[in-house]
Amino acid sequence: MADNVGLTTPRGSGTSGYVQKNRSLLRPRDKAAPYPKDWDQAKHRPRQPDAEILEHEAKRDIEVKVLELRDKLEEEGVDEDDIDDQCEALRRKLDQERKDGKDVGPHAKRLKSHQVHDLAKAKLEESERLRKALGISEDYEEGSHWRKQEERVHESLAKREAEDEEKTERAREARRYNEDNSE
Repeated sequence: MADNVGLTTPRGSGTSGYVQKNRSLLRPRDKAAPYPKDWDQAKHRPRQPDAEILEHEAKRDIEVKVLELRDKLEEEGVDEDDIDDQCEALRRKLDQERKDGKDVGPHAKRLKSHQVHDLAKAKLEESERLRKALGISEDYEEGSHWRKQEERVHESLAKREAEDEEKTERAREARRYNEDNSE
């Protein structure tokens, strides 16, 4: 018996005593676990792209292009010093373009599913374009229209209560006036 699993001894059991995991067992899932208990946690929070990873990938793309140029020039039989000069010039040019922002960034249609930070950046840019197109302010908070509607309901209830209070006060004054005049 290993780790208190299985039979203490296989004698008389008709088995070899070898213990296997039951892979066909379907364990019940906790149905409440994936859902948050309060609504603040349920709000959609877009994934923020990691700038360091994006920068690393951009530098890696530059190096890939430089190595492709180096391979091409080596196949053509260009002198090693000329290859180094051309590669360094291309590296500086591409790095300057990256810093100037000429690289328009990731296009979501060309991205693969494993490029999560590029996808997150593209999604944030898309959300920003949509927000501007719809004229939504930057400080807009989800569900704020419900709060405004609720405030209007509370204001109307408070106004109605004030009017009712005023009516009852007038009725009291009228009763006092009538009682004073009748005496």
